[in-house]
Amino acid sequence: MSQICGLFATPLMRVERLLPAPLVQALVAGHVDTAVKRNTQDVRLSHTEILTEQTSPELIQLRGLLTPKLAEFGELLFGEKLAWSIKELWLNVLEAGGHQAMHNHANCFVSGVLYLTPTHPSASTVFVKALGGSGYVFANAHRNTRPGPFNSDKWMAPEAAPGDLILFPSHLLHEVPANQGGRRITLAFNAIPERLDSWGYALRFARA
Repeated sequence: MSQICGLFATPLMRVERLLPAPLVQALVAGHVDTAVKRNTQDVRLSHTEILTEQTSPELIQLRGLLTPKLAEFGELLFGEKLAWSIKELWLNVLEAGGHQAMHNHANCFVSGVLYLTPTHPSASTVFVKALGGSGYVFANAHRNTRPGPFNSDKWMAPEAAPGDLILFPSHLLHEVPANQGGRRITLAFNAIPERLDSWGYALRFARA
């Protein structure tokens, strides 16, 4: 009897309708006009400065909703329920035709996306498998191959609705293809745990 074991799985958490509609509307209304920093790869993508609770009181409510999910997801990564904090958070506005180039997030452990508007299927967040190593790469890709969890190069997140959340390890490469729909507004953020302990040698994370 054959058995397939998925070794060293990478978790991704998807939470539908985490944010209530009034909070979604308040976040959009309060910050969409301040998303004036043009992306270096595509001028049809713009960002706000890093948002704080002083400039955005809605973030207090947002933090209360996010923190339990961060602790739950962090337990999958590190095997312990730790206290987590949001390191930085910003709003993105992607206009029709714009895209987000492939990237990952440095100096953090968990990253997330909160969707504040309906997202056209063409502009779903796409996660890309890193090549890894420095040797030759061999592929078997043609019309008769069937992509699956062990050979696919990409994974597309399901179509998102306002208030939805995805959490993922910050090292994962991800991108947003060309947006063929209307304006796409999201909140992106990075998070860190209070500390990591390896048999008595602990790293603690605090704001400088």
